[in-house]
Amino acid sequence: MSPAKTDSWPVTVLSGAPGPELLQEIQTVIAAAEDADGNPPFSEQTLVEMKSADAGPHTVLTLLTYAPEDASPTVGEDLAGVAVVVLNGSEGVLEIVVHPAYRNDGVGAILADKLVEVRGLQGIKAWSHGDHEAAADLAASYGYHAIRELWRMRLVRQAPSSADPQTAAHYEAPDGVTLRTFVPHHDEERWLAANAAAFAHHPEQGSLTLADLQARMAEEWFDPQGFFLAVNDAGEILGFHWTKIHPARAGQAAMGEVYVVGVTPAAQGLGLGKTLTRQGMDYLQNSGLRAIMLYVDADNEAAVSLYRKLGFTKWDSDVMYGPLSA
Repeated sequence: MSPAKTDSWPVTVLSGAPGPELLQEIQTVIAAAEDADGNPPFSEQTLVEMKSADAGPHTVLTLLTYAPEDASPTVGEDLAGVAVVVLNGSEGVLEIVVHPAYRNDGVGAILADKLVEVRGLQGIKAWSHGDHEAAADLAASYGYHAIRELWRMRLVRQAPSSADPQTAAHYEAPDGVTLRTFVPHHDEERWLAANAAAFAHHPEQGSLTLADLQARMAEEWFDPQGFFLAVNDAGEILGFHWTKIHPARAGQAAMGEVYVVGVTPAAQGLGLGKTLTRQGMDYLQNSGLRAIMLYVDADNEAAVSLYRKLGFTKWDSDVMYGPLSA
């Protein structure tokens, strides 16, 4: 990594959400990095927070550096790198993206040094999406080590056979349970309750709020027909499988995602997780998608085992870095 020249690569620090024009600049860098790497450099929650009308100094801190004119491959200055910290009280999660044209120039270190100067690293953890070697080196330079690994798993399915006797069985539910799709403006509160119960142990998914859910429902990819629910006679949601479709980009075909599958503790042992997972996978395939991916914690042995049985294999991984005490 080249030495960081902080005097010639000044860093701008913003508290709160970037404005629309700046957000568009940031998204251009994000898209360039995703095209180059094959995976998004920022998590979905970070993008949600950056777009939120309620974002403020207490939730989002953004650092940007522009390449000086003599280092820019185009006329004028280019946005070379962005660091975003999503804050929750005294804790935060850091993500950094560097435009492919400015890698190996020490841009990540410039941004990290500025973060240390203006806020410090107390309570901060950092994601590396794709587990880049440069990110590991940068983390180590600040005394950070890998503390969590999130796998991306993928399968490529063949067209289903009409003679497959298992097809109809995928959608069977136990007595007193109905399978249906999500109804906007009706199921939000019920789903939030089920999600909180199903992911009480999960640091991110289990804490989703109504605003988080509504932000995702406002995205272009949201389709309630791909959001499957298992509901009891009292109207309570016992389990769910929310699917997502990623559009084609930069030589990569459109891809489906097992976005989130959850079963409440009260419904464990009914087989709803497997039924809902297969139902969603069939929906994605019947939408014309052959490739399906998902995220799963590497140490979640039960989930990894289930996904392997369904045909998924490890494709890539994201790594969270933090002090060893984390």
